Amino acid sequence: MIVSSNAVELDAEAPSLDSESKEVGPSDLEIDPILEQELSQNGFRSTRRTKLVVTIGPSCESEEALESMMLNGMNVARLNASHGTHEWHARMIARIRRLNAAKGYSVAVMMDTEGSEVHTATLPAPIKADKGESIVFTVRDPATDAGTPAGAIAVSYDAFAEDVRVGDVVVVDGGMVSLLVVRKQGPDVHCEVLDPGLILSRANVTFRREGAPVRARNAALPVLSAKDWLDIDFALSQRVDFIAVSFVKTADVIHNLRSYAESRVPRAPGVVAKVESADSLPNLPAIVQAADAVMVARGDLGAQINMEDVPAIQKEVVLRCRAEGKPVIVASHLLQSMLELPTPTRAEVSDVADAVRQGADALMLSGESAAGLHPQKALEVVRATAARVEAWNREDGQLSSGAYSYAAMLAGSAGGGSARVGGGWTHAQGETAGNGMCETGSNADRVGSSFPGASADCASTPSRSKSSAQREAQETCAAAAAAANALGARAIFVYTRRGVTAGYLSRFRPDCPIF
Repeated sequence: MIVSSNAVELDAEAPSLDSESKEVGPSDLEIDPILEQELSQNGFRSTRRTKLVVTIGPSCESEEALESMMLNGMNVARLNASHGTHEWHARMIARIRRLNAAKGYSVAVMMDTEGSEVHTATLPAPIKADKGESIVFTVRDPATDAGTPAGAIAVSYDAFAEDVRVGDVVVVDGGMVSLLVVRKQGPDVHCEVLDPGLILSRANVTFRREGAPVRARNAALPVLSAKDWLDIDFALSQRVDFIAVSFVKTADVIHNLRSYAESRVPRAPGVVAKVESADSLPNLPAIVQAADAVMVARGDLGAQINMEDVPAIQKEVVLRCRAEGKPVIVASHLLQSMLELPTPTRAEVSDVADAVRQGADALMLSGESAAGLHPQKALEVVRATAARVEAWNREDGQLSSGAYSYAAMLAGSAGGGSARVGGGWTHAQGETAGNGMCETGSNADRVGSSFPGASADCASTPSRSKSSAQREAQETCAAAAAAANALGARAIFVYTRRGVTAGYLSRFRPDCPIF
């Protein structure tokens, strides 16, 4: 049902609705108060669609700070298993759920796995690395090995000292610190700081040889470590909405995790594939099809490929996800300067704008919100920038008819599309789906699954007819989105049992909200 721009008319033939048409405003709809405020302020056709993922950390862990983040537009709260204990994460989840229930917000919870790539050990405090300073990396455990050099930083990879060579450059945290290997002595690697900075706990560690990234035996490390499986069990026990898998290399790990989750809980969380490993790029088509959503984690990705290739890879991932109807998140270093400064650089704002212009469904703040000095201001910047660029997109007709037309998107999914049904994430409280990224909350049961494309949908549709049924639904949604744009509709209402049809409709990015 499409609602005209002059009035919101309720279809007389629709079940459980009044027979008379009537004017409906934001206050008449059961939606989260933040969305109601945006609809009232900006109108139905100008409400922000790009979702905002915020990493929770010491800078925003209090209940007051979390609510302020929600009021500023946070749609998904991200918890990073690389930092904090299960007890701390449980407290954060409880606070978010308490605010959702008490205030009517609908913020989802996503947990990141750490991944088994090489990283530094847990440090009592960040280590300041000054240019020219000598720093030692070791595969020993400083707590138990008395022979460990004083101040040495332990790394998680036992063959690290064997794989690196004198003259290699060790890159920490995607380039936040770079060090030249000057000497190897048994399990210890002695380095000299080239590019100064802070070395943080559990920071990713890679190395380069003659300017090129090196993938040695560390490339054979499993995507999910023993610790990751413990973190996944914790996430399932907490009923998180999404699990983001770090350093995905192939689609197999996604299928394995989903199968495991479905065997453990009645409603499995969505699986987000993080593209941050060079090994994932050759398998990108299969990964996008297998995942429920994709994240372009540019920081770690930029440490494994040439830095100048990152923008092209980002655009390729975003466009591929759009063609497949999969939500895509752009993350890492969006507003890196706001870790310390209250105002971002104009180049950072342009980067955020470009991600929205490309069609990213969500933007993610990492250190800016978790450990930065200005988490609220950083969120305000990405929210305001996203809203402005979306308005520009609508003026230019780009949001719904950009790189992929409706017909092209349907054609792309017709041959070899994802076996999972549902093209986007929608709101669980009948809220606007925007361009695909989710919100969920205490009333998630209303759609039967907080996640369009859950296994129940696949199981309920015979494989023989599923393809034609999906295509029929997609064609209908494409036509509805096109008609809504042509008519200047204020909203589209869709009847859906599990959220799948709403997800399809979201895929085609109409200019108005979806309820």
